[in-house]
Amino acid sequence: MKLLILPGDGIGPEITDVTRRSLTALDARFGLGFDFVERDIGLASLEKTGRVMPDDVLAEIAEADATMLGPVDSFVYPPEAECGASPSKAVRTTYDLFANIRPSRSRPGVPSMAKDMDLVVVRENTEGFYADRNMFMGNAEIMPTPEVALSIRKITVAGSRRIAKVAFDTARTRRKKVTVVHKANVLKVTDGLFLEHVRDVGKDYPDVEIEEVIIDAMAALLIRRPESFDVVLTTNMYGDILSDEAAELSGGLGFGASINASDTHAVAQAAHGSAPDIAGQDLANPIAHVLSSQMLLAWVAGRGGDNQLANAAAHLEKAVDKVISTPETQTKDIGGPLGTRAFGDAIITAIEE
Repeated sequence: MKLLILPGDGIGPEITDVTRRSLTALDARFGLGFDFVERDIGLASLEKTGRVMPDDVLAEIAEADATMLGPVDSFVYPPEAECGASPSKAVRTTYDLFANIRPSRSRPGVPSMAKDMDLVVVRENTEGFYADRNMFMGNAEIMPTPEVALSIRKITVAGSRRIAKVAFDTARTRRKKVTVVHKANVLKVTDGLFLEHVRDVGKDYPDVEIEEVIIDAMAALLIRRPESFDVVLTTNMYGDILSDEAAELSGGLGFGASINASDTHAVAQAAHGSAPDIAGQDLANPIAHVLSSQMLLAWVAGRGGDNQLANAAAHLEKAVDKVISTPETQTKDIGGPLGTRAFGDAIITAIEE
């Protein structure tokens, strides 16, 4: 099983190293036959090739059984015309990774603002206001004059229906409730179209409860009663914001696991950024990336009916939970004593036990 690891920028090499070592220990325990391949992207690739996502690396994702993408610092990249599309954009658009799945839950022993939360944000990943990826040609932000800036939001029937199906299918494996987040009271055309087709898809899931909440109310309710939500279905920008909020409620963005998926491909990528201010200081929390990779293994196992891989993925999450439940083995960002590498060592020990 080929696992492609793309470390990325900032803290990326440190946290992907923990993921790789954890998966190596998991492979040794379960006999999964992992074959690790690592390629440069981002600033490391830019220095060598002039591109932040080389074409050959992008193509290799199709050949890999699983791809783990590290955080990237697209803010400091040269213009796209000079260095190519950012790795995040290139991967999501090339492989049509339309579903961004971000779970957040309270974990025993982890200091958090939400004491009883277990939800999944299912976010549409290719449309909405994201101007760098929602057009076939050109950019969806324009300036007709130096004093006027415009942004085009794209919502389609096909995009709305396919992400709705992911949300309802996910809910069927959980507590059978979908909360649809929108602003159709103001954005009557775009959010109205999204809401209309989510409701229509929901008719095929009579066993799943549907709740509709306006985005500003949802931002407040997520703080007031996070335990009441199961699967949260949103368009692109709302989902990006709400999933970060949910991660903070669970203990911080260091717990923000995430995968980007289509019907045929998926890529693990933690929800947080590259944190260049702490890069190389052994301070980064690798949990989000490790758990993103765990989610990806579970996704691959589910598609192929691989029970051994599914069991291994479940074991990895249990190992992480065991380590973070004890103050003595927690990461520094939540008050523990362990740096990035030492925390990785603790996960490996838990995997082997």
